[in-house]
Amino acid sequence: MTIGSGKDLKDYDILDADGNVIHIPYHLIDICDAGYRFNVYEFQCAFQNAYMDIKARGKYPIMCGGTGLYIESVLKSYELGNVRFPKRNSLNIGLRIDRELRREKISRRLKARLEEGMVDEVRDLLRTLTPERLIRYGLEYKYVTLYLTGELSYDEMFRQLEIAIHQFAKRQMTWFRGMEERRGIPIHWIEATATMEEKIKIALDLIG
Repeated sequence: MTIGSGKDLKDYDILDADGNVIHIPYHLIDICDAGYRFNVYEFQCAFQNAYMDIKARGKYPIMCGGTGLYIESVLKSYELGNVRFPKRNSLNIGLRIDRELRREKISRRLKARLEEGMVDEVRDLLRTLTPERLIRYGLEYKYVTLYLTGELSYDEMFRQLEIAIHQFAKRQMTWFRGMEERRGIPIHWIEATATMEEKIKIALDLIG
């Protein structure tokens, strides 16, 4: 579940000033098998282990992602089991993006994922997982499965999936606004159209 889940592993390899490739270590990717029903409590535990490991090495942990509930579970120290997770000070940064630009980027990314082999990825998963299990994951895995099982044409799959991703992105932004406005988690918003250099400078200035 690499393409459909948006792991984007190539983004962790960057070039330094001399053109040498630097690999940025990542955590909590590929930590369970495809089809496993991962939950928020397990994420909290996995995050805690990764966080302590990173801090022990004198590094600065960065949590990055788009699933608001999982992010908030760490920032607000949700108590979901017998283990009490410590409250932490955090610097929270979000990207502010115009709605039309967001729609354009989503559509472009969806086309790229399909070109990268997302249909073949789902076809391979269907050799070990039932269609019902994949459909539960929603979005890419749901609609591509419906296409491969003959319930949707390719064009219908693309159109319905595109709409579903747009709706999901809108719900994500609603969640993040709720985090900030109603649940007391301050977010520093950076314009998504800023250059990478500008974004890094703003982030470093905020860190102080």
